[in-house]
Amino acid sequence: MKKFFVMAIVALAVVACSTQKQTEPEKTQAQQLFERLDTLRQKGYMFGHQDDPFYGLTWEYQVDSSDVLNVCGDWPAVMGFELGGIEMNDEKNLDSVPFTRMTEEIIKHHLRGGIVTISWHPRNPATTAPDGGRGAQKFPEGSAWDVSDSTVVHSILPDGQNAELFKVWMDRVSDFLATLKTDDGKKIPVIFRPWHENTGSWFWWGEKLCTAEDYKALWNLLQDKLTADGFDNLLWAYSPGMAANLTEEKYLERYPGDDRISLVGIDGYQWGTKEDFVAQLDANLDMLTKFAEKRGKIAALTECGLKNLTDPTWWTSTLTPVLDKYPISYFLVWRNYKEEWFGPSPAKPDAPYFKEMYNKENTLFLNEIK
Repeated sequence: MKKFFVMAIVALAVVACSTQKQTEPEKTQAQQLFERLDTLRQKGYMFGHQDDPFYGLTWEYQVDSSDVLNVCGDWPAVMGFELGGIEMNDEKNLDSVPFTRMTEEIIKHHLRGGIVTISWHPRNPATTAPDGGRGAQKFPEGSAWDVSDSTVVHSILPDGQNAELFKVWMDRVSDFLATLKTDDGKKIPVIFRPWHENTGSWFWWGEKLCTAEDYKALWNLLQDKLTADGFDNLLWAYSPGMAANLTEEKYLERYPGDDRISLVGIDGYQWGTKEDFVAQLDANLDMLTKFAEKRGKIAALTECGLKNLTDPTWWTSTLTPVLDKYPISYFLVWRNYKEEWFGPSPAKPDAPYFKEMYNKENTLFLNEIK
């Protein structure tokens, strides 16, 4: 009798477990990406590069080419892509990358096992020519860097004078994101990072151009729209610029909320001395990683770099000694272009130091995250 009773209990437990498995909702692509990032950062931090497969210092739009690949024999683990221009229905983004090619490269990087992050620098909806004409093409007039109108954010919120225009712009972002899927229709997970460097005032969504309440409303407007459109593959990232006064209190001023953010970051470039950069990066990452741990988020250095690598040893003498101290997910350097570059190139003297960084056990490239 006792044996029968035990067998019955076991049978009921198996049925209950099976039923629970059947009723548990499948994790979204964003949730799976979050777990992957969390697991990978136990091994180290990933290297990322903006616009990596499109052009380099001596080439452009060659199939399966990359300055990073040509230096170290491996792809970046993370690739960054930019949507600025999609809002105007342009064929190319603000850096002249065709959107059709962007879709292709995002899918290719996903299929090879890489991670994708997307930013969006939309033009200024208050000053851009409606037809996308010459006025919209000037820099900075009509661009994301046009800060001539301090009411622009408020104007695109519901009932604002540019609200209907911005709805069209959001629809075009949605249409592009819908192209990011594999042949079997599976959505590609993306770290989506809009409205970044908001604590500065060089973009029209910057600190001096809108109140904290309007900034959060802007964030919610876009996030709610894309969520309603079914994009559960977006991992939302919040990334102010690095600053001397970037305390946790300051970071929270425009923070959209724990229910809206999965990845917390900072964008930090070396524009001054090595000593100032190291001190500021160290302090900012210390704050950021503690903030992330308390709130169950993932931390990253979402943009960084030294323009034109004026110190060839920068990778190993300046950057990684700071990064080695903190449990960040990745760091991403900006694009390589003829006049302005932030990544390595076989033609430049930083290449040996980049390879030295590549060979560190805790720096992760594509082959180490597949």
